[in-house]
Amino acid sequence: MQSVRVVFLGTGDAFSAGGRYQAAYLIQGPEGSLLLDCGATVLAALKYNDLKAEPIDAIFLSHFHGDHIAGLPFLFLHYTYVEPRSRLLRIAGPPGVESRVMQLFKAMYADSAAEPLPYALEFAEAQPLKPLVLAGMRIIPFYVPHQTHPPSFGCEIETAGCRIVYSGDAGWTEDLLARTQNADLFICECSFFETRMETHMDYPRIAENLERFGSKRIVLTHVGQEVLDRLREVDLEIAHDGLILELPGPPPSRRQR
Repeated sequence: MQSVRVVFLGTGDAFSAGGRYQAAYLIQGPEGSLLLDCGATVLAALKYNDLKAEPIDAIFLSHFHGDHIAGLPFLFLHYTYVEPRSRLLRIAGPPGVESRVMQLFKAMYADSAAEPLPYALEFAEAQPLKPLVLAGMRIIPFYVPHQTHPPSFGCEIETAGCRIVYSGDAGWTEDLLARTQNADLFICECSFFETRMETHMDYPRIAENLERFGSKRIVLTHVGQEVLDRLREVDLEIAHDGLILELPGPPPSRRQR
């Protein structure tokens, strides 16, 4: 039976509440490894968990806020000087992804960005509800209410018979309910408790809609200080940096006699 491994590299918000690393999730399937978002602390998180960066085949960026993309220049340098890379690295994200990523690289390391990298980068612009394949995984992006120009995406990820749904950073939307039905895992941001915003999720709203999500397992992430201050009131599973989940694939089909 094939399994899918999900490593929660960073489960904090933009302010690293509680000392948590910023958003990054490593999904390891039978055909490849996908990094879902790439916060500034991604290299520290990989090394803390004794994981190599080179096996990452592709990166999907949900949106362009710094706590989700600022680790890319560090990865580029790491692949040049520490874990030499020669094979292609694919990066997908909202429209304008190539320009945004390369501007970030130039802003942080202008001299390195001016030189050719020893490995190729290939960029793909995600479009809502248009499937793309990264690291052998089928990804279906969908709009979520957060950053609007360019847009923010959540996504459905299908690999080895498993389906993972990631909210990205998202305010409440009924569309999440359609995406999460029968998902093996729903990775859901939970930035707030008493504060209610149109661009982020809060714990009470998640809890009151729990049965409507229809997911086999919900894990909260992107945790803010309000949530950490009221952990005794939280009944749902909250991720921590370094959490590893193993999702079993479907059992092998039996031949009919």
